[in-house]
Amino acid sequence: MASTPRSGGSKKGPTKGSGGKNKRGLRGKGPTPKAEDRVYHKAHKAAQNRKTSNASAQAKRKKRELGPNMVAGRNSVLEALREGVPATAMYVSGRIDSDDRVRESITLATQRGISMLEASKPDLDRLTDDAIHQGIALQVPPYEYADPSDLLEFAADRAETPLLVALDGITDPRNLGAIVRSTAAFGGHGVIIPERRAASMTAAAWKTSAGAASRIRVAQVVNLARAIDELKKQNVFVVGLDMDGDVELPELSFTRDPLCIVVGSEGKGLSRLIAEKCDQIVSIPIAATTESLNAGIAAAVSLYEVARARRT
Repeated sequence: MASTPRSGGSKKGPTKGSGGKNKRGLRGKGPTPKAEDRVYHKAHKAAQNRKTSNASAQAKRKKRELGPNMVAGRNSVLEALREGVPATAMYVSGRIDSDDRVRESITLATQRGISMLEASKPDLDRLTDDAIHQGIALQVPPYEYADPSDLLEFAADRAETPLLVALDGITDPRNLGAIVRSTAAFGGHGVIIPERRAASMTAAAWKTSAGAASRIRVAQVVNLARAIDELKKQNVFVVGLDMDGDVELPELSFTRDPLCIVVGSEGKGLSRLIAEKCDQIVSIPIAATTESLNAGIAAAVSLYEVARARRT
């Protein structure tokens, strides 16, 4: 006996088809989005909170970098005061065990009219970002950078031929301070540094300059390549220092012209773009057994050679 097909409403019978009416609903919707990409998922909210926290932390770091620089520790504070590093305040712990360094620091700060404030250990920890402060810290204001045009005006006011130094990739503030010192020693008129990925005029640079930073201005530029182009428009001859230079330093024939010496980093030397901007690439003759010179020494040797050539 043949069986009769059950109706669609029967529990055990075959279900009737949709006739293609729900075809769209049967299509695949692709891979499931990540939890972080689903707006109502808790992982998405956690990711947004992390982004907010990171942005806040970056803003705080930037604010701290732009704020006053703190010199911490008895030796460091005393050296900074001896070298004439500008300071706005000196913080001293109320329970500090005074020694010769502390007493001399207090004397020098008093002579210079620097405000002295009593601070607790937690306050000093906070001010110095938990550095080893030994109960004393010096607040150094942010350096007031010049414009490259100010350096040229400085040379013009002294009726001298401009002699500038530009730094490409120098990240050690002690190298920067040493170059500032050499620039002042050999009759230079200023130093140009890029704003990013480079050493700035911190207290360490001030100390290394041994007071020269108060006599020689430092200009900071957003784009060093563009700054070099502007100098060339002002008839400044731009020389880059590199081991594979076209000519050796004693053979340079443009020492009496307005001149800018570009010094690269020890490890990488001049960047490709900056090297292309230079009018001449010059090398310093050294013994074959020596791989390279420290950036500060290379700058000092070059400045000396230019000063010697201009005197003869």
